[in-house]
Amino acid sequence: MNLWVEIHLIALETPLSPRTMSNKTLVTEFILQGFSEHPEYHMLLFSCFLSLYSVALTGNILIILAITFNPGLHTPMYFFLFNLATMDIICTSSIMPKALEGLVSEESSISYGACMAQLYFLTWAASSELLLLTVMAYDRYAAICHPLHYSTTMSMAFCSKLATGVWVLCAFNTAIHTGLMLRLNFCGPNVITHFFCEVPPLLLLSCSSTYVNSIMIVLADAFYGILNFLMTIVSYGFIISSILKMRTAEGKKKAFSTCSSHLIVVCMYYTAVFYAYISPVSSYSPGKSKLAGVLYTILSPTLNPLIYTLRNKEVKAALRKLFSFSRN
Repeated sequence: MNLWVEIHLIALETPLSPRTMSNKTLVTEFILQGFSEHPEYHMLLFSCFLSLYSVALTGNILIILAITFNPGLHTPMYFFLFNLATMDIICTSSIMPKALEGLVSEESSISYGACMAQLYFLTWAASSELLLLTVMAYDRYAAICHPLHYSTTMSMAFCSKLATGVWVLCAFNTAIHTGLMLRLNFCGPNVITHFFCEVPPLLLLSCSSTYVNSIMIVLADAFYGILNFLMTIVSYGFIISSILKMRTAEGKKKAFSTCSSHLIVVCMYYTAVFYAYISPVSSYSPGKSKLAGVLYTILSPTLNPLIYTLRNKEVKAALRKLFSFSRN
């Protein structure tokens, strides 16, 4: 996802010759550096990460159950929220168990196969979330800018096709990137300067050509990062324009309340992604990448259900019914 880092890799790439590679042993496992540079904070980080992970799982599972068992929430907006919660669970669950293990062990190792699997599921969930946020922005645009045609424009059949398209497109794209990663050779060193398997630090460890990987990742950055962000901005430009044209303050308040939660999530997610990946090479650092990784792999999945429930009366009512049903 790191546009500037990948361009830098293309420019500086000096792959080893087959002869050089033949004299080296291929890596079968990696060492996750994690937060080993600050061992005094390991127990504090473990407690924080475990708490956030528990809240993320609990919150997103409750949203899935509330939407599933409440017919009143079987609408396009909550259908997409159901998918978002599922993506959040996949995203954080692909990272946190190994990260927690690394905080309580002296050295955190991960096999080559497990690293590739982690890379696949994380990239699949993260890219799907970016694309889904754009779809959700279009849903809010249709609801606020064209309310009379909303039920026909955003039919459940059409929404199902959109959600399926997001999952399938991102799964296919992730399969390409993972396949390109599998073709690389890793001869050592094998220390990943992160607490999970991520593309940029893995490419830096490769002893074979990463040219094709770099080109494909630049294209993915342009689509998932820049294009989706611009489409979301355009959608909200039309939404804000329509809200400002409304005559009553009550109408403006109601219209804004239907999209404010999504707008907060969009701002939070893109801030983390841009902070980590859209930056000059000179400012790239493992420390900054780790911080951004915490933001979008654990903090965002934790806050998303809280944002949608605390600001949404319908979801809170559905959760109360769910708790009441479980007690009975």
